[in-house]
Amino acid sequence: MYLADRSAPTGAKTAPGAGPGRTPAVASAVLALGTVSLITDISSEMVTAVLPLYLIAGLGLSPLGFGALDGVYNGVSALVQLTGGHLADRVRNHKLIAGLGYGLSALCKPLLLLAHSAGPVGVVLALERTGKGLRTAPRDALISLSTPPESQGRAFGVHRAMDTTGALLGPLAAFFILSAAVGGYDAVFGVSACVAVLGVVVLVLFVPGKTGPAPSTAPSTAPFTAPSTAPSTAPAVGLREALALLRLPRLRALALCAALLGLTTVSDAFLYLLLQSRTGIGERWFPLLPLGTAAVFLLLAVPAGALADRIGRRTVFLTGHALLLTGYALLLWAPHWPALPYLVLALHGLFYAATDGVLPAAVAATVPGELRGTGLALVGTGQALARVACSLAFGGAWTLWGPGPALAAAAAGLLCCATVAGFVLRDPRATPRTDSTRRP
Repeated sequence: MYLADRSAPTGAKTAPGAGPGRTPAVASAVLALGTVSLITDISSEMVTAVLPLYLIAGLGLSPLGFGALDGVYNGVSALVQLTGGHLADRVRNHKLIAGLGYGLSALCKPLLLLAHSAGPVGVVLALERTGKGLRTAPRDALISLSTPPESQGRAFGVHRAMDTTGALLGPLAAFFILSAAVGGYDAVFGVSACVAVLGVVVLVLFVPGKTGPAPSTAPSTAPFTAPSTAPSTAPAVGLREALALLRLPRLRALALCAALLGLTTVSDAFLYLLLQSRTGIGERWFPLLPLGTAAVFLLLAVPAGALADRIGRRTVFLTGHALLLTGYALLLWAPHWPALPYLVLALHGLFYAATDGVLPAAVAATVPGELRGTGLALVGTGQALARVACSLAFGGAWTLWGPGPALAAAAAGLLCCATVAGFVLRDPRATPRTDSTRRP
């Protein structure tokens, strides 16, 4: 698969048969992983699309109870990310650890058919998120290690676009199943389990077992990155080397900003519930709300990643959070326009396009190759745990104050945290990079 690349550096290598001015868009490993993510996200998003209504309308949970369960749903994944990333670096087999994660998530889907109260559902979701935590960092490490540094944003954008195709198809499948099947929720969970197994099969058959670091065709000049060192041969990674990553100033800055911004990022489920509450969208149409976010994300993930490679990841990353803040403002103060749901969902999708792939691309550019999974897990875990705290706090604030004041508090916090992040990340050259993770 080749795409025209107007920003390719002069003298960049082209694949056999590629025309002049054309470079490989992404490595085959990225396309294979994108296919696995596409299939797996169809399965996951079928469940995610109906979960808020299933828990609140079906099981009778309060917003505070849903916030706690949503926190478990995401918090377990965050905690396990560190284990998955470090274990993949230690055994030097990212596909194996990612496969274990995908397999565990697939095994948990049928268990939702047996869980009909909040406690069992919480346990099943915790196990499913354990699988997600195991696979996330090894998968992203495989993507970064197969891509030249100057194209990391685009590679992650391509993967996220394929992943989001699944996020687009999953809610659509849930909508049709709920409309046509008897015992709607159980039917959704059953089909989701079958699709998840297919994703594991594709991973086993088509994802390369080992992926070496891709050579760079030109130095990276994006102001949100630093040169990456990725030795092709290195001994197994230990805990001491992993902890030494925290001495990298740029990685600490990225981890701090990701966590700060995560503290004020309202979860998708709450945002869709807020949108339904504000606009009066019927329950039958609720599973379609994620489609708006996914469609915009799908269209703009690759252009946003390429733009971040070109003009700087800091600029694109912070712009994404500014767009999310605009969406919050519309939910709070905009008149009841017919176009309001479309505007909010478009801004939500733009936020993900500008941040979801850009952050790991920035992290990958600061971490040595043999510690790539651990570095990605450190930042991802901090961000995810912060979002868990936000879910818990937002659910409590909604219960105590109502949705409007809770969202206003989140918006004010996001504005403050984005301002701090802008200062912390403003000039990476002001903080010299120290290769403190290199062994003697």
